[in-house]
Amino acid sequence: MKDHNGLAVPTYDDVLVAHSRIAPHIHRTPILTSDYLNALSGADLQFKCENFQKAGAFKVRGASNAVFGLPDDLAQKGVATHSSGNHALSLSYAAGRRGIPCHVVMPRTAPAAKKDAVRGYGGIITECEPSTSSREAVFAQVEAQTGAEFVHPYNDPRVIAGQATCSKELLEQVEGLDAVIAPIGGGGMVSGTCLTLSTIAPHIEIYAAEPEQADDAYRSFKAGHIIADDAPNTVADGLKVPLKDLTWHFVSNNVTDILTASEQEIIDAMKLTWQRMKIVIEPSCAVPLATILKNRDRFAGKRVGVIITGGNVDLDTLPWVKG
Repeated sequence: MKDHNGLAVPTYDDVLVAHSRIAPHIHRTPILTSDYLNALSGADLQFKCENFQKAGAFKVRGASNAVFGLPDDLAQKGVATHSSGNHALSLSYAAGRRGIPCHVVMPRTAPAAKKDAVRGYGGIITECEPSTSSREAVFAQVEAQTGAEFVHPYNDPRVIAGQATCSKELLEQVEGLDAVIAPIGGGGMVSGTCLTLSTIAPHIEIYAAEPEQADDAYRSFKAGHIIADDAPNTVADGLKVPLKDLTWHFVSNNVTDILTASEQEIIDAMKLTWQRMKIVIEPSCAVPLATILKNRDRFAGKRVGVIITGGNVDLDTLPWVKG
């Protein structure tokens, strides 16, 4: 770790330690391609498929690094977090592997499939209202009652070091990348991508993709300081949370640009991926493809790593099915 203005910022050495630590608990996920999507975009798209990851999402990387890096005396009290879904079930998975409790605060509106998965991995859920203020207030109560170690979904150096292992693998699997793009909510995956690429491949452009209806990272990036929305509404349920100081450090220093997509563009890109690649991805993961198709001129002729962040979908409420 390095100290930047009071921030404990993970280094690439932390990423190497993390990758070794979590190797027994994660998949090395595959790279998939689609001739159809390449033709449609005019780019060479290399999809890093974290929808095939343990617990169905990239977040198991950061969660596992945090859980298995805890000393025994701290681990005994368990871990706790607040999350709309994928971090919650990933932390529950990792805690279950270590045999310690996991307490999770989730919005009552979180997808039923994600709540069921958290409980399936042994997580203990406390519900809150779907706003940042409610989530933080309820979590403070849970943390005080349990004494569990707080593992923030993204603003945690242990988590960011774990997420950085995804782009480390991507660079080992694909040569000649010109750019990498990932969805951005709180910025954990994008921060990990920045950490890896700025260290070992600084020539590669880093893009973040965000819903227009939850575009606080886009507005923060343009303004030069964090702008946080309390309760944005978007089909991309994993991207509703704001940047924090640690993720802002990476985003503001390393990201080339943040691109946005409309709700319909996100849904269309999600459906297109299901149809053409025959893989299950959640709405949040469709935002990068949506922004590539919307900004063809920017990506045309480039080899682009696209991080598909997860595949935990409520199959009873698919966004293109009219109820």
